[in-house]
Amino acid sequence: MKFNYKWQLKDGYPAPGAEQHNSKVFGTFICGGGSSMGYKLAGYHHLGGVEIDPKVAEVYKINHDPKYLFVEDIRDFRKRPQIPKELYELDLLDGSPPCSTFSMSGSREKAWGKEKKFREGQKEQALDDLFFEYIKLAERLKPKIVLAENVKGLILGNAKKYVKRIKLEFERIGYKVQLFLLNAATMGVPQKRERVFFICRRNDLDYKDLHLQFDEEPIPYGEIEGKRGKNISLLDKKIWERRNRSDKSFSDTLIKKGEKPSNWNTKYIFKDKVMNTITSTDGSKLVEFNEPFLVSDEKIIKCGTFPIDYDFKEQKPKYLIGMSVPPVMTAQIAYQIYLQWLKQR
Repeated sequence: MKFNYKWQLKDGYPAPGAEQHNSKVFGTFICGGGSSMGYKLAGYHHLGGVEIDPKVAEVYKINHDPKYLFVEDIRDFRKRPQIPKELYELDLLDGSPPCSTFSMSGSREKAWGKEKKFREGQKEQALDDLFFEYIKLAERLKPKIVLAENVKGLILGNAKKYVKRIKLEFERIGYKVQLFLLNAATMGVPQKRERVFFICRRNDLDYKDLHLQFDEEPIPYGEIEGKRGKNISLLDKKIWERRNRSDKSFSDTLIKKGEKPSNWNTKYIFKDKVMNTITSTDGSKLVEFNEPFLVSDEKIIKCGTFPIDYDFKEQKPKYLIGMSVPPVMTAQIAYQIYLQWLKQR
């Protein structure tokens, strides 16, 4: 089953060729709805989810019209005296606990255990704890399947201890755990994005091990159609004009010219290569290597496999897409879960 990265909300769900089976899924840390759209493309009935950021939740509501939407901290949600009965009958619980403290480009160990407020209106949170809050919610709801997504950095270096703790906690609450490292670029997504997925099945279910193998032909950036982006600044252009093919970022260009490194987050995008991982980081920029222009929002949306007619309201597409699992990536995984597990019922 292939899912097209070029699609629109107005086309409806599921994606052409996918079965409409209506397995029930509920999301946490739903952000702009990347995963939500992936499940719906794969024929699931997505009930809604939990999102702490009111502004992001409003974007979700407009685009998805969810049956349930809880704008609150997952810690408050899981402690609610009453949760809708339907959420105790889930086929799948989905979540992408915030992962910046595990990213190889972040502060990692220095940030573990420390609370931080990441956006206006949010509560302070220790991000490395939220994964375990998510597991506690799974313990309460007891869905057939629990899926948790995170960055590749979670399985590298000292962060491996968290993987062991996560696995033990899932086993404690009655789930068998499989761990996958997947690259969106092999799954029909025109973006290099490696992510770790914990896919857990309840012990009482007769599900065999899940097999995930994706080997679609990578889609280079030059194939992405769309409007040209904005001109880069005059200062950036002076750096850009000195670039070499081997440079990955503006910082590489400066270092090779014997200058003080800076502009680490300004990346070159090559026509013959797959788009770099789209991040939500403030100040990060994607610059075309062949022409002195920023990558346009239209192309970022397509490389993130979001629908072209998605209403981002006041949010920057790059922010929401950088915070989300690409819909097509989720759709690929979700459809295999349906075919190999849920279709048995």
